[in-house]
Amino acid sequence: MASLGFLILSLILGLIGGYLIRTFIGLKFLRNAEKDALKRIEEAKVKEKEIILEAKNKAVGILEEVKKEEKKKLEELRKREERIFKKEEELDFKEKELEKEKGKLNQELDKVLAIKKEIEELKEKKIKELERISGLKLEEAKEILLKEVESIYKNEVLEIIKKFEIYRKEEIEKRAINIITTVLPRYARSVVSEFTTSPFYLESDEIKGKIIGKEGRNIRYFENLTGVEIIVDETPGVVTLSCFDPVRREIAKLALEKLIKDGRIHPAKIEEKVQEAKEEINQKIKEAGENAAYQLGILDLPPQILHLMGRLAFRTSYGQNVLLHSVETAIFARMIAEELGLDARIALLGGFLHDIGKSVDHELPGNHVDLGIKILQKYGIDQKVIDAMKSHHETYPYEIPEAYVVTAADVLSATRPGARSDTFENYLKRLEDLEKIALSFEGVNKAYAISGGREIRIFVIPETVDDLKMSFLAKDIAKKIEQELKYPGEIKVVVIRETRAVEFAK
Repeated sequence: MASLGFLILSLILGLIGGYLIRTFIGLKFLRNAEKDALKRIEEAKVKEKEIILEAKNKAVGILEEVKKEEKKKLEELRKREERIFKKEEELDFKEKELEKEKGKLNQELDKVLAIKKEIEELKEKKIKELERISGLKLEEAKEILLKEVESIYKNEVLEIIKKFEIYRKEEIEKRAINIITTVLPRYARSVVSEFTTSPFYLESDEIKGKIIGKEGRNIRYFENLTGVEIIVDETPGVVTLSCFDPVRREIAKLALEKLIKDGRIHPAKIEEKVQEAKEEINQKIKEAGENAAYQLGILDLPPQILHLMGRLAFRTSYGQNVLLHSVETAIFARMIAEELGLDARIALLGGFLHDIGKSVDHELPGNHVDLGIKILQKYGIDQKVIDAMKSHHETYPYEIPEAYVVTAADVLSATRPGARSDTFENYLKRLEDLEKIALSFEGVNKAYAISGGREIRIFVIPETVDDLKMSFLAKDIAKKIEQELKYPGEIKVVVIRETRAVEFAK
């Protein structure tokens, strides 16, 4: 019984102890939880204050930005307002100045009218005084003066009438040629225009407008630089380059190709492309001379001689290409010399070089034979070759047998069917003479005959010829042309004086 009571007591005490332990542990946990909760609450309060402070700072920043923007706009409005007020003041001032100027001009106008009236009165007095002194009325004096002027200029008027009659005759001849060329198509082969014009085909007619330029500025500048006339008509997709000089025509054609390919057509670009074309044509001239010599098996001529021979590729004689004629003559001369047992090489070189003077005869005085002799002597060509070529027009005696051979070969090449045209050569000679006359005057730099010889454009050295001298120069050249040349119709003489100032920014 005692043991049972002890057991029960122990059990009760154990239960009480367990309860107390659990209670103690629970209280401790609650305290810890409470501390943790208080800590989190404090942290939340601190974070809340930070968030509120950050929001306040952002709000303050936004307000400051808004105030700055508002201040900036107000400043701009103030400046605009000041500018408007200033412009209004300037306009008011200008209006007052204009009113003053208007008043002054009205006063000056009144003075001018008064002076004009006074001059009219004086004029009437002078006329009356002159009538009294001369014993003639004004109408009678006019009639006498007109008779004197008529007597002075009668010859000039008759000359103008004569030129007009010749011009009319020329127009009739032109119409006759047009009818013939329509009826007989074969006749077109001998018309000069085929030798003096080159068609230039365009991708579209819009390019014609670029070529002409504003108020014709581009086409005039192009013609002045090249000496070639551009004929723009209603023919679709084509313009015509007209010039008696084939070298100029080829330069113009190449320059126009370059301009159209570039797409930019204006005076500066025209000048650049014309210069490029000239350089390329010089290269073609060199290659033409070298190819002709290579074709004949001549490999020891100086480069200067080959360059001059190359120039003949763009020269014609009676409608025949002079370089091809020279090659032809050389081949004929070699074959004849071989048949006769003569020096074939001397004959070949004599035939090839017999017309070399024609490469410079439009630039230097003298006939092409004398010029050719001087050129060959200058570059050390064998004297036998010179003796062979110098007699081909019988101006020099035949000193060696090969000279006869070269003359025969020259005639053979020139007289073959369809080789030459006498009328065409005369026409070209007239155009060359026209340019030579202009270049003979002091101060003339360049001269170009265009429009089939009906116009000549002359460029003068601005330092030598001033604006006043230009008029006298044009009259003097026109008089010399009338005295020395025979031609139908009339020739327009245009003198151009251009000055430039060039500096480089570095």
